[in-house]
Amino acid sequence: MPTFSAPDGTVLAYHESGGGSPLVCLPGGPMQHSGYLGDLGGLSAHRRLIMMDPRGTGGSATPADAASYRCDRLVGDLEALRAQLGLDRMDLLAHCAGANLALLYAARHPGRVRSLVLVTPSTFAAGIFPAGPARMEIARLRADEPWFGPAFDALESIVAGRDTDRDAIQPFFYGRWDAAARAHVAAQDGSRNEEAAAVYGSEGAYDPEATRAALATFGAPTLVLAGEVDLNSIPGAVAELAGLFPAAEFAVLPGAGHFPWLDDADRLVTAITTFLG
Repeated sequence: MPTFSAPDGTVLAYHESGGGSPLVCLPGGPMQHSGYLGDLGGLSAHRRLIMMDPRGTGGSATPADAASYRCDRLVGDLEALRAQLGLDRMDLLAHCAGANLALLYAARHPGRVRSLVLVTPSTFAAGIFPAGPARMEIARLRADEPWFGPAFDALESIVAGRDTDRDAIQPFFYGRWDAAARAHVAAQDGSRNEEAAAVYGSEGAYDPEATRAALATFGAPTLVLAGEVDLNSIPGAVAELAGLFPAAEFAVLPGAGHFPWLDDADRLVTAITTFLG
C-alpha cells in the first residue's frame, strides 16, 4: 500500500486499482476509509483509481492533533497527495461527505483540478442543509417496499428528535434493499473513525459564503450526480449545489440511492466515463 506524508508529518495511505489516467477518489462517512467504495461499479476498468484513506482511517496513521480531522484542515492532505502523484492537475471524484473536502479543495486550489465529479454529495460546505420534511418526501417514494412501514416509523422518530437509531432506516439509502445492500452495510461496520467524524464538520470547518463565491468562478468541468431515492443527499439539495457552479452538468440517476455503484453500476460508470472522456 503506497503512503505519503501530510504537511504535519502524519503518514497517509492510498489504494490503487485499474489502469489509465489517474482519478483521485475521496470517500465519505465522514472519516470512513475508502474500502466501501469498492471499484465504484467497475470504474477501474476505465481509469486508474487512487483512493485515499483519510487520516485516522484504514491504512492511514492517527494524527497527534485530533483537531486536524476538521474538514478545512484536510485540504492540505489532499494537496500533498496530488504532489505525491506528480500531477499538475488532477481529476477528482468525491462521494458523500468527501464532497465537502473536494469543494474546499476546489475553492482553495482551483488551478489544480482538471475535472470534478461529485457522486451523491454532501452539501454542507456550501451551506445547504436538507430539512426533515424534504427527506420524508423522498422516503415516501418507497411506500410500496415491504420494509417501508417500520423504516418510515423510525425515520419519523429521528426527524422528530425522539430516536437516533440509524439501523432501522438503512433501506432508504439503497435503491434495492437486497442481500448485496445488507452485505454492504455489514462490511462498513467499524470502518468510520467516530472521533474524527465528530470533528470533521465542527465549528470553523466551513465558510459557506466564501465557498459559494469561489465555486461561482470555478472553471473546471464539473459533474454532479444525485440518486433519485437517496435519503441522505436528496436530489433537490444536490441540484442546488450544482447550480452554484458556472456550468456544472447535473443528473439524477433513476432508482439509485446513496451508493449508486451498487444500484446501477453500468449507468453510473457510463455517466462518469462519458463526462471524463
